Amino acid sequence: MCYEQKTERLDVIRNLIDSEQISSQEELLSWLKRVGIDATQSTLSRDMKELRAIKVPDAEKGYVYLLPETLQGEQTSGKVSSSVTDNIRYIEFSGNMIVIRTKAGYAKAVGVMVDNEDYDDVLGTLSGDDTVFVLLAEGVKPLDFLPSFDSIHPNIKTLYNPEGRKKNNGAMRRRFF
Repeated sequence: MCYEQKTERLDVIRNLIDSEQISSQEELLSWLKRVGIDATQSTLSRDMKELRAIKVPDAEKGYVYLLPETLQGEQTSGKVSSSVTDNIRYIEFSGNMIVIRTKAGYAKAVGVMVDNEDYDDVLGTLSGDDTVFVLLAEGVKPLDFLPSFDSIHPNIKTLYNPEGRKKNNGAMRRRFF
């Protein structure tokens, strides 16, 4: 396959993900065929991995694909991706780690947003379904670093409860938003 064909296919995939609410690779393959691009499921899967496409919950379609640069663009233009960041439930600290808890399905998108910011004091992130671990550099205190997250969520400080988890009638109670 020619390099130009792959480049064109990746560009079309980017445009489709940005302009349509694509919820599956099958749906994306269908769109590609409509615009005259033939691709196999395995080729599309490799393309999606190369583009670092992620799935986030969507009220209408269940889950839809997003691209990291889409989230980055929303951040740098000052339009915080509220569809993602409004689903951060709370934040806790442990040593030089920040734990961000989200609603189910949103952690990967929040992790990508943190990674895209390229913070000097962040060594890395690890995202699951509803939890993002943010590892800070040695000596960086999470509470001192927290204001840096204003770039992804303007009210991030309100999501941290300095008293941590509290017992409530024998059950763990957490601060949810």
